[in-house]
Amino acid sequence: MGEKILYKVKIRTEQKTYPVLLGKKVLNNVGRIISSYLPACRTLLVSDKNVAAHYGEMCMESLRKRGFQPFLEVLEGGEKEKSLATASALYSSALEAGLDRSAIIIALGGGVIGDLAGFVAATYLRGVPCVQLPTTLLAMVDSSVGGKVAVNHPLGKNLIGAFYQPALVVADQSTLITLPEREFNAGLSELIKYGIIRDKTLFEKLELSLFAGKNFSPKKYFLESNSTRLLKYIIRAVIIKGEIVSQDEREKDLRRILNFGHTFGHALEAGTGFRYYLHGEAVACGMAMAARLAVLLGILEPPFGQRIIALLKRLHVPPPPGGLNLNDVTEALFYDKKKEGDGLVFILPTALGQTTAFKAPPAPLIERVIEEYLDGGLL
Repeated sequence: MGEKILYKVKIRTEQKTYPVLLGKKVLNNVGRIISSYLPACRTLLVSDKNVAAHYGEMCMESLRKRGFQPFLEVLEGGEKEKSLATASALYSSALEAGLDRSAIIIALGGGVIGDLAGFVAATYLRGVPCVQLPTTLLAMVDSSVGGKVAVNHPLGKNLIGAFYQPALVVADQSTLITLPEREFNAGLSELIKYGIIRDKTLFEKLELSLFAGKNFSPKKYFLESNSTRLLKYIIRAVIIKGEIVSQDEREKDLRRILNFGHTFGHALEAGTGFRYYLHGEAVACGMAMAARLAVLLGILEPPFGQRIIALLKRLHVPPPPGGLNLNDVTEALFYDKKKEGDGLVFILPTALGQTTAFKAPPAPLIERVIEEYLDGGLL
């Protein structure tokens, strides 16, 4: 069956302009799609064992048919892979495969694979083209678009990275069928983020969708009953991100709003050694905490804060782990890359669809929000 591209979004930045192609059942012809934009060459396809089992050989065969010489590198997967050690191993694989500056590195997977492979592409031989093939909802709506690539450091998330735009993004909604429900829900958190920071109508549509029933499975609802609706939400998120990135590629001003929920969220991830939360789950917790902080600061009306937290509860995020304490989280906050001097900067909602950058909120309020979350009082 031939591919069906349902929508094309152009991302324009100072660095480059590139398309995001969104559709269903497109990976089986990904070689033809990529060859429409890039010449056939040696290619390193990076994936993890779960994704590669479903789509690895399909992509490899499609690339071969179009004259590419693909080499597949399969990683274990998980946040632990976003390290300099794994990046170094991928450099070795690329060199052993004979990849030169005309080569392409392709990321087939979720946000971890996309960030890691993108970082390797940005730094291998001072930069080779990168193609993103996101297979998770979170990667489709957020991490595959915009050119932020990175690996983690033991002291914090994404501290070693670059702004490096992909040559092409191809998102196939059909891959979400094989996504575990927990991963799907984690991706929905990023969709909710776009509604909170930029699009009140999107937030309200997600409210209607996620409160459709008591015993509710978002994945079943969207993929079995309302798949076209989900694709429209994904497209809207990509358009919003494209508008933001086109105005502020290197996160000097406007793009900071995309970090809503990430200051607290990254601290939760780092405080648990990147082993407990999925990234989208940590962001969901971080958004709830940020909304609560905004209410305590008096910049968000309590009813709006309650609506944000109520919607995030529908994602069934796991409770905080028993061993996590206030000191773990506050220590991780200290290493947040978005600090300005000694002051933490939080992106906080002021209304649905509106945010502000708030520098150095009072430490007692930050600690109060963390303790409320750790005590189970938020989500």
